[in-house]
Amino acid sequence: MAEGGQAAGSRGPAGCWSCRVLGGLGLLAAGLWIYRGPRAVLRRGVAPNMADIAQITAAISVAAWGVVILVDPVGKQKRKEPDPRLTSDP
Repeated sequence: MAEGGQAAGSRGPAGCWSCRVLGGLGLLAAGLWIYRGPRAVLRRGVAPNMADIAQITAAISVAAWGVVILVDPVGKQKRKEPDPRLTSDP
């Protein structure tokens, strides 16, 4: 074990599937909860103001962050080997 209680080579909480699911779904739920507030105002027919637009934007951002944590695009990337034709080693 490395210091901090995590195994060497581990990516921390991002490497744990249950941590990613819990964190990702939590952020997704938080985004939906934030979105619900201004959406209720808009349903009543009130014209949106800048605060409502900002809150909707923040809600979408939080929900998108949750999706990114669930999908984990960084953990799935593979390092590309350099093209030998492009290297200038003699």
